[in-house]
Amino acid sequence: MAIYVIGDVQGCYKSLQKLIKNIGFKVTSDQLWFCGDLVNRGPHSADVLRFVMDLGDSAKCVLGNHDLNLLAVANGTRQSKNLDTLDNILEAPDSLEMLNWLRHRPLFYRSKEYRTCIVHAGIYPAWSIGKTKKLAAEVQQVLRSSDYKVFLEKMYGNYPVYWEKTLQGWDRLRFITNVLTRIRYLDSSGALDLNIKCSPGKQPPGFQPWYAVDGKRKASWRVFYGHWSTLGLHWQNNAICLDSGCLWGGKLTAARIDTEKLQFISNSCPKYT
Repeated sequence: MAIYVIGDVQGCYKSLQKLIKNIGFKVTSDQLWFCGDLVNRGPHSADVLRFVMDLGDSAKCVLGNHDLNLLAVANGTRQSKNLDTLDNILEAPDSLEMLNWLRHRPLFYRSKEYRTCIVHAGIYPAWSIGKTKKLAAEVQQVLRSSDYKVFLEKMYGNYPVYWEKTLQGWDRLRFITNVLTRIRYLDSSGALDLNIKCSPGKQPPGFQPWYAVDGKRKASWRVFYGHWSTLGLHWQNNAICLDSGCLWGGKLTAARIDTEKLQFISNSCPKYT
């Protein structure tokens, strides 16, 4: 069995099909793990969702910020933006089926067998892998409940910026969600800054990428993530970014993880935005 982790697809269905053909993916024996942001900005988000849904147990997928944005727009808790390309999902006859499937995806997935986990944006340095899984489950429970529309309304905002065990309610769930789907930089005090999006080396003084900050995550665990197209394919402290900017005319990248050494496969993509 071959297992491939794939970076942000964002509606680039043709690029995804080109990549899986290139890697020789076999649905009967192999698996595809997606780092979130299956949808939005690209032209064929509905086709991407249908394809991944049809893979069944052959696919694992975590939620990204664009996936959550789709759910919020669909439920009327957020306005669609100019660059959003969500109508092919929202107006589809199987829209409710796609949205319900997406709402039941996790925000974090780990495999003890491969000492590997996938998350869309990153892990807070003060959290271990086990702690991250438990905190993600708190958000997942609400997102899958009858209160999910309230969550989709309350999840937006950049505060709180500090993690405290005593955080409760929507502040707690918002912080967890922001880490898992939006984190890039922290300042020297451990505060999230969700506005800085540049590549490392261009950030203001006193800020570090989350993966460069010492914390409780064991080095033996590989963390695959996306979300950071200005970072691109990047490997540091066993955290591997697979967002190589497909949407922006870059590449769509997969990493094969079941082999002794990681194997990276990338395809060039047309620019959609």
